[in-house]
Amino acid sequence: MERQEIIDGLVEILKTIRTINQEKLNNVTEETDFIADLGTPSTELINIAAKAEQKFDVEFDDDDIDDLGSKVKDIVDLIIRTKEKG
Repeated sequence: MERQEIIDGLVEILKTIRTINQEKLNNVTEETDFIADLGTPSTELINIAAKAEQKFDVEFDDDDIDDLGSKVKDIVDLIIRTKEKG
């Protein structure tokens, strides 16, 4: 799975979250910060991770979620690592 495919999937997830400024979702890159750039409440990151698990058919370890950074690339890397562990 390509990194851009994952980003596109994450944007689809983010479009379902009302607390995120939808206009900012047009320019999401790996360097986009969920909290600083999109105004995502930090408590919402767990919800995003849970939706990403469903969308990409992966299951994250609790430690991985606890250590997750707030940039898009952090969750992209986690999805790829988790898929590779299979």
